[in-house]
Amino acid sequence: MSTRDKAARKGRQAGLVIAGTGALWILVTLIGQKEGFSQGLRLFFDLMALAGFVFAFRLIFQYWRARQDNQG
Repeated sequence: MSTRDKAARKGRQAGLVIAGTGALWILVTLIGQKEGFSQGLRLFFDLMALAGFVFAFRLIFQYWRARQDNQG
């Protein structure tokens, strides 16, 4: 697998993580509102979503670094 393919893979991975995290976060928020989840449980799911977005940011940074290495 070439360096360019690895960089593209990181970009696709980041997009999927962002989309999946956002969709799951919205779904859990709606279910929690309907079912009356406690504030502590809602906080837990919010922190898990935050962790997912931080992981996506890490993947974006890796993608950016891989692109920088390709150019030079």
